[in-house]
Amino acid sequence: MNFSESLVELRKKNKERNFDQTLDLIINLKDFDPRKDTVNTFVILPNVGKKKKICAFLENPSRAVDYVITKNEIDKISAKDIKGLIKEYNFFIANAKLMPKIASKFGKVLGLVGKMPDPKIGSVLTQEKDEIISSVVEKLSNIVKIRTKEASIKIGIGKETMSDSDLIKNAETVINTITKILPKKELNIKSVLLKFTMSLPIKVKK
Repeated sequence: MNFSESLVELRKKNKERNFDQTLDLIINLKDFDPRKDTVNTFVILPNVGKKKKICAFLENPSRAVDYVITKNEIDKISAKDIKGLIKEYNFFIANAKLMPKIASKFGKVLGLVGKMPDPKIGSVLTQEKDEIISSVVEKLSNIVKIRTKEASIKIGIGKETMSDSDLIKNAETVINTITKILPKKELNIKSVLLKFTMSLPIKVKK
């Protein structure tokens, strides 16, 4: 994929905005039935564009995350409250001891949007030391979750102010990861596009 030429072309056509736009990578699929051929994975980007907002279920308060729901507060939080937090926070982390209660009360709500604390990405903690929590937060800032609900995948891979080389490395990492897990690999990829938040998309040449 020639991301370099496409990104240069996109920047030329892009109008200056009063905010730092997100660069989206759009992957259109073919011979792919999202009802059967689901993709549910995550990618660790080599370059970070923006720190993720993290909400945590912990036994004790911590300044290492943006918002904490303590053990004693879990019973007071409703599913409606969690739905509001889902819109505001990118990831949820949790103390492993609290996972049974979290799964029982919020599992359906968090699971439906792919934001249930997940040991596979390191968001389930065995200790609540601030340095450990901070390390998890840093790692999650590099992670992008990918779930297919239709035959098209749209992923934010960085910010407009990042260098071309960093954005290209992120794009290549995502493409390589997705290609490996598609049923027919690169044969499932119909087209790839790049766009900024407010721009028209540019097709990436193969």
